[in-house]
Amino acid sequence: MEKSLKQYTEDAIWVAKTLFDRNKATGSSANLSFRYEDKIYITGSGTCFGRLKADDFAVMDIEGRLLSENKPSKEGPLHLMMYKKDDAIGAVVHTHSIYSVLWSFQEFENEYDIIPAHTPYLKMKLGSVGLIPYETPGSKELFDAFKDRAAKSDGFLLKQHGPVVPGKDVLDAFYCLEELEESAQIALKLRADMK
Repeated sequence: MEKSLKQYTEDAIWVAKTLFDRNKATGSSANLSFRYEDKIYITGSGTCFGRLKADDFAVMDIEGRLLSENKPSKEGPLHLMMYKKDDAIGAVVHTHSIYSVLWSFQEFENEYDIIPAHTPYLKMKLGSVGLIPYETPGSKELFDAFKDRAAKSDGFLLKQHGPVVPGKDVLDAFYCLEELEESAQIALKLRADMK
């Protein structure tokens, strides 16, 4: 049975609160979205994952035209690029989770797959994680850099900024984000132990 908009929204609110409670999202810096029918529901500008409510979502079409009074997160274009990349993507989560951000400062031989497969689960759940070069959050330069690499990896780590992770729905995106963050933590610990 197809989920209702209410169920999608409840899942999104649960994911946001869970990420906030686990210190993976702080203040009003994170954002998430989900696709329902032909619309994109994205957390509004300035919303906090710890206090997110159903009426905090902005609504857009796939071209980014605003269909609600709420203003979407300034990083909405990143979400839209993910949806346009693959019709199977039903949700996108972006946080500033600490281990992922710390890992983004490392040097990489292959910037289209930057997280080592120390455990099998990141590759199984998400796939490859590409690095997006640093640009100011919400800037045209960031969106251009993302567009240049969007087709080359499955999930992304914005350098000095945080992960952008898709899923078939918001719960799947959450599971993938958790795997990415855990994988980054393991990689950092192993790298430190080898020095």
